[in-house]
Amino acid sequence: MPLMRFDVIEGRSKEDLKKLLDAAHRGMVDAFEVPEKDRYQIVHQHAPEEMIIEDTGLGFTRSENVVLISVTSKQRTEEQKKALYSHLVKEIREQCGISEEDIMISLVSNGDADWSFGMGEAQFLTGKL
Repeated sequence: MPLMRFDVIEGRSKEDLKKLLDAAHRGMVDAFEVPEKDRYQIVHQHAPEEMIIEDTGLGFTRSENVVLISVTSKQRTEEQKKALYSHLVKEIREQCGISEEDIMISLVSNGDADWSFGMGEAQFLTGKL
């Protein structure tokens, strides 16, 4: 059920984007223990001048491979959130060769009433999920 949005600089191949999405999904499944078919991912590609992702004074060196991952999810524990950050970076680094300095993650939490998967229903509230 987590919704993942990826903001990247345009120019990646279809194969590279698929690797990125697959790696991120593996990290999500491992960290949040969601079902394999619980996959909602959207990629937004931008011209280089449309993405300014700095380091907040932490000394990171960003490159043209920078990826901003925005996750919207039901409430999770701090341990689950930390596990997500760790698992995402590990999978993306290993599968895509993207440096951990180039991976920024933002997580936004919401509740059961904030999701409708279709049919005009709130499936978490109706008990269908």
